[in-house]
Amino acid sequence: MRLLIIRHGESVADLLNVHEGRADFELTERGHTQANKMSIYVKDHYHISKIYHSTLKRAAQTARHLADKTHAPLFPEEMLMEFNNGLIAGLKRDIANERYPEIKVAAHKSVYEQESMLQFRYRAEYMLSKLLSENSEEETIAVVTHGGVINQLYRAFLRIPIDIDYFFYTGDTGIHEWLTLDNTRTIVRSNNLSHIE
Repeated sequence: MRLLIIRHGESVADLLNVHEGRADFELTERGHTQANKMSIYVKDHYHISKIYHSTLKRAAQTARHLADKTHAPLFPEEMLMEFNNGLIAGLKRDIANERYPEIKVAAHKSVYEQESMLQFRYRAEYMLSKLLSENSEEETIAVVTHGGVINQLYRAFLRIPIDIDYFFYTGDTGIHEWLTLDNTRTIVRSNNLSHIE
């Protein structure tokens, strides 16, 4: 199976310099342009069977661009929503830092009404299991989601322990291409942005 893990385009939150997470902002005009260019690139290089996407607006709008170009069906998934950042969602970064300073807690605990890292990782494991079990090895599946979720999906895909602090960068509409065959998992491309460069 080929998996295309795709981040949404630029959102209004990027311009406002606020914590996004579960704050539900739409794409900017630039974000729509990025999503359109990404969709054309995917249409020209792959044959997509399905598009799974986060239900937050910025990802859903990006996925709609992809569906319009590829004619692949959309499958909204709440489990693909960005990290639940609780009380800091939508706050300016300086205000959030003042009100809710960073506190280190165990993976199963959380602060400020956020989800725990263990809960976040579980969502990625759940979605990866769902993707692999619902689709055949011959298919190419697109997943439109968020930077934090992509990081967790990488950890799940590569079977990285939860307590190892790796970071996988993703630009707006960055495409990550993965292959699975039997029990072999391959990263083909990471953060492909050739469609907007």
